Amino acid sequence: MSDSEHIKIRPGGADDIPAVLALFDGAVEWLVSRGRTGQWGTTPWSENPRAVALVEKYLTTGEPWIAEIGGEVAGTVTLTDGPGGDIIPEADEPERYVHLLVADHRRFAGRGVGRALLAHAAEETRRQGVSLLRVDCYRSEDRALVAYYESNGFTATAPFTGPDGSWPGQVLAKRV
Repeated sequence: MSDSEHIKIRPGGADDIPAVLALFDGAVEWLVSRGRTGQWGTTPWSENPRAVALVEKYLTTGEPWIAEIGGEVAGTVTLTDGPGGDIIPEADEPERYVHLLVADHRRFAGRGVGRALLAHAAEETRRQGVSLLRVDCYRSEDRALVAYYESNGFTATAPFTGPDGSWPGQVLAKRV
């Protein structure tokens, strides 16, 4: 890998909203092509007003980070002070919470973009003097995404279901 192909992580912001939506559109397409429609459905995020609002919210009020390879956006993650919403309870201590983790699987598969972003999130959490990093994810029957987070040092803590009862989720935590 040449220097131009190393993963570089930079702060993100509102100007990155179109690129982040494109990442999610690509992820939905990738998941659908594998028959995995339970996580984010089949509609591109850029065509879903609720998803667009979610990306806008987190990129303007959270702490977004953008991974680039060769100057191209390869992935993103956003940190906040808690899970947001009312399904997942806040921790009983200061925490940083992972939102909007996604990588471009079409162009950068196998390059470790997600792992680099999670490592960066852990380092930022530690740098900010916080020792708890949490995330929630889709808990499919095969638990593939849960296993991915576990392979990155997280421990499954509490299962949950979405507001309509049809979206199985899992909260995971990592001490940093």
